[in-house]
Amino acid sequence: MAQIEPFLGIYPRPELAEHIAALPYDVYSRAEAKIETEKEPLSFLRIDRAETQFDDDVDMYAPEVYQKAHDLLWEMIDNGTFEKEKHPCYYVYEQTMDGRTQSGIVACAAVDDYINGVIRKHENTRSDKEMDRVHHVDACDAQTGPIFLAYRHDDTIEACIERAKQSAPLFSFTAADGVSHRGFRISDAGEIEKIRNAFAGISKIYIADGHHRAASAVKVSLKRRQEAGAGSKGGEYDTFLSVLFADDELRIMDYNRIVSDLNGCTSGEFLEKLSQVCDIRENTEAEHTCEGGVCRMIYRNVPCRPRQKGHAGMYLNGTWYEITWKEKYCVSHPVDGLDVSILQREILEPILGIKDPRTDQRITFVGGIRGLGELQRQVDEKGGVAFAMFPTSMKELFAAADAHLLMPPKSTWFEPKLRSGLFIHSII
Repeated sequence: MAQIEPFLGIYPRPELAEHIAALPYDVYSRAEAKIETEKEPLSFLRIDRAETQFDDDVDMYAPEVYQKAHDLLWEMIDNGTFEKEKHPCYYVYEQTMDGRTQSGIVACAAVDDYINGVIRKHENTRSDKEMDRVHHVDACDAQTGPIFLAYRHDDTIEACIERAKQSAPLFSFTAADGVSHRGFRISDAGEIEKIRNAFAGISKIYIADGHHRAASAVKVSLKRRQEAGAGSKGGEYDTFLSVLFADDELRIMDYNRIVSDLNGCTSGEFLEKLSQVCDIRENTEAEHTCEGGVCRMIYRNVPCRPRQKGHAGMYLNGTWYEITWKEKYCVSHPVDGLDVSILQREILEPILGIKDPRTDQRITFVGGIRGLGELQRQVDEKGGVAFAMFPTSMKELFAAADAHLLMPPKSTWFEPKLRSGLFIHSII
């Protein structure tokens, strides 16, 4: 059963929240992060990406960078920029994007639940990315970026969330990207017990986003247990900061692929090889025009957003196509049957030579939030081919995790992104 606990929250003063809140650290390059911190001096990126406070020739993984993150964080806590809770609470984090709202419980999940499989993952992690956050959490003595968790809908938790949202918010603002953010406190002992018991009745929690942050938090916990003595448990480091959303609150967007070349094929040769795997048709729409008394239908090539599972869009040489997997490639399997798996198994590896999409520099992943126009722009500018994918579903994510299987990298793109700096968990 899941152990989801209240904690002593640290959060910005209400009037500063919109200036502090930042997108996750890993959506920015070093140069982009530096520009953001120059634009907004209070941005939490100063802490999440403390290399922004150094000259560019300083190694972003140097010990002094992590020490700077610690110093900036605790200076902001000590000077009252952040407020500290006096008693353990749950919180509600509400986000509204394009008129759609999702609300989750901010809490601390148990490291042991990650270790014993109550908290389930669906992606592999890279050790270099893990170690960066291990050093960051360990140096800061705090978890600063929440892990995005999902669970199957529970009426009790939903009712507690709705009641909490009737109170005055801890913060309320609309960010520059148009996403609105509100936070609420749940401090009533009865409500806390209802939420704790409801999660205790849930046998499976799923990592939606933040696999590296979760794995890093676990490694810091194990390190601190060892430092505290054999078998030592019970510290704040034995839990990690999370926002938990019911599955019906969430939306997964497409996560698209661009390959920079055709692996030595001409466009014609590539289409011929592709035709063995897919049915291919140019993606056109009809337009009725009348000119000089003569009416006719013309057909325009238009971007292809796949309409259902088993279909994908493809942009090649200035033309959009709709491709549909041939029936023999559509298998009933939690991972092998995913569209992203079929693409990798039948096209990217055998035809385009992408053996390991985690490390191959020829493949780029583009989140659906950037639109099909971004795929077209990049291919027009640099060449190659783009694939627009049908989004993976929550049902597919849960099925893969329940089978203890891993999806291909970059299978899911969640929007809106959780902001960092709105909730912090001290591990000392």
